[in-house]
Amino acid sequence: MMESAFKELMDIRGLGAPDDDEVEITGADPVFSSKFKIGETCATVLAGIGVAVTDIVEERLGSRQKVSVDVRRAAAALRSTSYLYTQGAGGAFAPMPSNPDMEHMRTITQPWPAKDGRWFLPHFNLDHLRDRVLGVLKCDATSDSVRDAVARWDALELEAAIAEARACGAMVRTNSEWLDHPHGEGLASKPLVEITKIGDSDPEPFTKYSSPLAGVRVLDLTRILAGPIAARTLAENGADVLMVTAEGLPQVMEHVMDTSHGKRSTYLNLTDAADAETLKNLARGADVFSQGYRPGVMAGHGFGPEELAALRPGIIYLSISCYGAEGPFKDRAGWEQLGQTVTGICHDGGDNGPALLPASACDYTTGYLGAYGVLLALARRARDGGSYHVKVSLCQSGMYIYRNGKTNFREPDMDLSRAEIAAMHTQSDTGHGAIRHLAPVLQLSQTQPKWHRPTPVLGSDAAAWLELDL
Repeated sequence: MMESAFKELMDIRGLGAPDDDEVEITGADPVFSSKFKIGETCATVLAGIGVAVTDIVEERLGSRQKVSVDVRRAAAALRSTSYLYTQGAGGAFAPMPSNPDMEHMRTITQPWPAKDGRWFLPHFNLDHLRDRVLGVLKCDATSDSVRDAVARWDALELEAAIAEARACGAMVRTNSEWLDHPHGEGLASKPLVEITKIGDSDPEPFTKYSSPLAGVRVLDLTRILAGPIAARTLAENGADVLMVTAEGLPQVMEHVMDTSHGKRSTYLNLTDAADAETLKNLARGADVFSQGYRPGVMAGHGFGPEELAALRPGIIYLSISCYGAEGPFKDRAGWEQLGQTVTGICHDGGDNGPALLPASACDYTTGYLGAYGVLLALARRARDGGSYHVKVSLCQSGMYIYRNGKTNFREPDMDLSRAEIAAMHTQSDTGHGAIRHLAPVLQLSQTQPKWHRPTPVLGSDAAAWLELDL
């Protein structure tokens, strides 16, 4: 199945298959206790990124390079926060203590039986969204209370009520139900990564710098996994990534620490006129603008794809969403678990009822696919010019994972060994203290990915681009 999954990515690239000896993927699932080949799927996308980086290296240096990915390392990347180690008072490193709020959220963000015999998954992450769900269910944030509340509803009626409240939740569907649904059918008619030309501009050829993305400037307006992973991937290949968030915006600190390697961070509030103007000035000098809001939200602030293509001809605009930009669910917010819930992954995940994956496979795969699309768009801009809109979604990733097939696992709670994790670790000295975290998984023979700066403290950098120092 990896061959067909890789061919799907190469078809999006549109340049034919690379030479047989250029790409090597080693290992196989299962790595975790999952029926789905999530490690192999992630490894395939990372290999695609390697080919896209190599296309740019060929433009810059005139030669191609070898690409290799290990499936076990790729699987680890799908739950990398679990392998984030912090340093204690005595100097020893240990896994970062679990966040009790997140742990509690996971206990209630689960599939529950509904009145009509179907299952429904309500999502409780972030306080304001949690409160909206509780307002619909009229219950407390405990497992017993949520279970009893869901059991009073028919699943589709609850899904509609949750959507009306602009909260997050979905009925558990089979994969065939999803593909027969107008929204799933629409997504199935589109490529896994959509790359659309939205404006004309002169070509911007790559210069002879050794780092693949040296000189590429990225504005990262995303948070909580998929978007940050896309921008982190660009950073590990040499881009200057400026992470933009507003002070006080809800964050999950362990995710911030683990997905911000190689970036800088500044505070800007888009509802403030002066900050919005600062962001526009940054966009004039940017190559990539990445955002993860619902369709239309950024346009409402003056930062939609067409507006930025007019402001900065040649911009690559990355949109990351749960359900995609079109179809009856396009205005719904969503998370990792909902991507699994609607596409059939959750339905097929357990032996005695629906079950979620043991990793955030939709989030991370979507982030890597977003980076892949940006790399392809940058290469197209270099050859042909133009501004491009790249679109990826959690549901497209869920569908991709599903069609890449299943596997059998041996036992519950499978994981990597301590020795494997130690071999994958690298250490960074950050504003949060010393941390050990997974190093880049993708292996390239000439331009090995690496982060040139440690994960920043939020808001610790100026709202300005770095001078290019090569």
